[in-house]
Amino acid sequence: MEALMPIIVQVITGILGGQAVGAAVSSAVMGQLPKILSGAIGGIGGATILGSLLGGADPAAVSDGALNLNNILGGAGGGAILTAIVGQIMKAMNK
Repeated sequence: MEALMPIIVQVITGILGGQAVGAAVSSAVMGQLPKILSGAIGGIGGATILGSLLGGADPAAVSDGALNLNNILGGAGGGAILTAIVGQIMKAMNK
């Protein structure tokens, strides 16, 4: 369970970041499923990229039972960024 906890946090924070961008950018016509999927995938990717940029720390590492801040910030940021990109692609496809 200890190995899965960072991934679960990355997915959840990615979904939250994706939902926030989806609500803020009303021009992106997206349903809930694309926001959830892009947020979850972006959350995992964002945390992995942020972890590698900040010294190569393993994003799945748990230190003393506390989750790495990279998992939370990278997850939310990655989810928000990927959801915004997917929203713009979907908007361009609908034209």
